[in-house]
Amino acid sequence: MRASFRDEAPQYVLPLVVRIEKAEPPARTDALETAARAVLVLLADERARGEGEWAEEVRAWQDARIRKVVRRARGAEWRKAAALPGITVPGERAEVRVFPPVPLDGWPKELAKLQVSGTDLDDPEPVPPVPAQRPVLWLNPDLGMSAGKAMAQAGHGAQLAWWELTGAERAAWRESGFALAVRTAPRERWEQLSASGLPVVRDAGFTEIAPGSCTVVADHPALRARLEPQMFL
Repeated sequence: MRASFRDEAPQYVLPLVVRIEKAEPPARTDALETAARAVLVLLADERARGEGEWAEEVRAWQDARIRKVVRRARGAEWRKAAALPGITVPGERAEVRVFPPVPLDGWPKELAKLQVSGTDLDDPEPVPPVPAQRPVLWLNPDLGMSAGKAMAQAGHGAQLAWWELTGAERAAWRESGFALAVRTAPRERWEQLSASGLPVVRDAGFTEIAPGSCTVVADHPALRARLEPQMFL
């Protein structure tokens, strides 16, 4: 779809809220992976497809720019957010609630007042190796992004991969519980990955980073298998 058409279409945003309790915040990678899975869970949900109750909003959102905004909540804020229509997706310790898309200037008041900037997290333990044949969302090693920004970008990457898959491939991913990994790409591999033909997220530049920056490469085994093998030697 041409960028000018996307910009002229009514603008919607996909809200994601990550639960960050002061005493027990989630690990950064866990939060990123949970956010990416939350986007896929919503896209696969019956309410978001066909004549489902969220389908109209999802179509309007996907016809424009697929904006995502991550906000954080804890305690009573989280409980109020969890009472709104949406889906809570658990990670190892992270919890992310994804909501049907809303107009850019039409956020529910329970979500509009949540903090959006400065969401950052750490990985207190070394991140484990990626299991074989698991889809990986590779982050650009040269971009410094807050956890909230990176969560949104990981969600974009997962969505681009979803769009490229066949119905059978989508079903298989869904059966796996949308297993995936989010990792920062080794610098020596980033150029190859971003030129491989795999889906690449290019940021619109609304926050934190320059417009057109390549933020994520979506490396799904089914998509990789369609490309020339020498691209990955």
